[in-house]
Amino acid sequence: MSVAVRFNDIRKDFGPVRVLHGVSFELTPGRIHGLLGENGAGKSTLMKILAGYEQPSAGEIVVDGRACAFAGSREAEAAGIVLIHQEFNLAEHLTIAQNIFLGHEKKRGLLVDDAAMRREARALLAQVGLARHPDTRVRELIVAEKQLVEIAKALSRHARLLIMDEPTATLTPAETARLFTLMSKLRADGVTIVYISHKLDEVERITDDVTVMRDGRFVAASATEGLGRQQMANLMVGRELSDMFPDKLDAPPDAGVALRVSGLVVPGWVDDLSFEVRAGEILGFAGLVGAGRSEAFEAIVGLRRRRAGAIEIEGRPVTLRHPRDAMQYGLTYLSEDRKGRGLHMNLSLQDNLTLMTLERYGKPLLDLKAGRRALETAVRDFGIRTGDLSSRARMLSGGNQQKLALAKFLQPDPRVIVLDEPTRGVDIGAKRDIYFLIQRLAASGRAVIVISSELIELIGLAHRVAVMRAGRLVATLDREHLNEEELIAHATGTH
Repeated sequence: MSVAVRFNDIRKDFGPVRVLHGVSFELTPGRIHGLLGENGAGKSTLMKILAGYEQPSAGEIVVDGRACAFAGSREAEAAGIVLIHQEFNLAEHLTIAQNIFLGHEKKRGLLVDDAAMRREARALLAQVGLARHPDTRVRELIVAEKQLVEIAKALSRHARLLIMDEPTATLTPAETARLFTLMSKLRADGVTIVYISHKLDEVERITDDVTVMRDGRFVAASATEGLGRQQMANLMVGRELSDMFPDKLDAPPDAGVALRVSGLVVPGWVDDLSFEVRAGEILGFAGLVGAGRSEAFEAIVGLRRRRAGAIEIEGRPVTLRHPRDAMQYGLTYLSEDRKGRGLHMNLSLQDNLTLMTLERYGKPLLDLKAGRRALETAVRDFGIRTGDLSSRARMLSGGNQQKLALAKFLQPDPRVIVLDEPTRGVDIGAKRDIYFLIQRLAASGRAVIVISSELIELIGLAHRVAVMRAGRLVATLDREHLNEEELIAHATGTH
């Protein structure tokens, strides 16, 4: 049975700051609703109120014709309303089965029934398409697999209204297609789904209705059919949004090779990878999750053990045992996990920015004024939006956190920059900003490598795209062959 929801004049204050300003709209039962808006629009806050994680400051939520005020997520779940968080809410040291039933353990008498949980977990994993044993520890999973565990966990609660906050941010096209098949089945079974995403092509493809929020306010609601991506983007940002990607400049034909990798072997992940990227070039890396793209570059910069492989930077053979070695030779790698490996969320913006180059600001004593000037420059040059330069990184929106991470990793002035999923979880306006930043980096003579699961992103940005499958480089496509069909065919082995 579906859940019908109506928001009546919902307001939410965090201290003196109002983040929701009288939001009112309805969710029609048994449909997939796209909820759109830039970071900071209030989407996630509104859904946390619906799912019992936050309380409204004013207004009411009506569920199936009855006003409800959930005291917590357990009450919401009892009413069939389940939220899949954008940030993983998993216990790394527990097994998949233990995570799925955490707080809802099945029991036989007074004892936990591990066999029953394992049995049900196996069926749920098959439903979401995750080929892992239920006894696998979550810490052993890659990012995309953890996302699928979150979805299985939500399904175990027998949701009648399922809220998905950026569920495909870490999924490949094939995994996304599998998720969409599952969503369509749930809709056919009567489940109402709220789908929050910055990927407008996915919203266009899977949703029945679209609701747009901006600056904590309801802006518009419409059937998805007949509402194009450009209209969605314009409603989100409140203005006409010009082309997403900058004009693609030709890479200098006589530019020297900035990075050459030969015969790279990463045990269990990469086999005999060889490639090169020139100064001024943007080289994309495509492939399914598990193809070995991130693992290859983690090994190159010294974050992961490699068994073989030669690395040259600007024609000079180098030995990189640690990211500090890579930085000294002018190579930097920005991980897809910006909160785990990119930024220290509880440190200030200035501390984050200058952390990799402290010697520049600390001889003989820490020069706070120089650090402040560097931050002011980064805020201006990278378009970081913050109301307070002294705030902590966790106070920034996802897009601005990514811009700060970019600014931080560019502080050492690298010649080769590797960006792993640079726009994951980033809103449409910030994505465009980051695309133009990447082009500026290449135009300044730097070599840029972009690892991305968004094929449109690679096609729009890159001069060439290398495609990996099962740890091997299977194709490198130049501009004339950059299209979704060829990239998918090489990535899946159907070319």
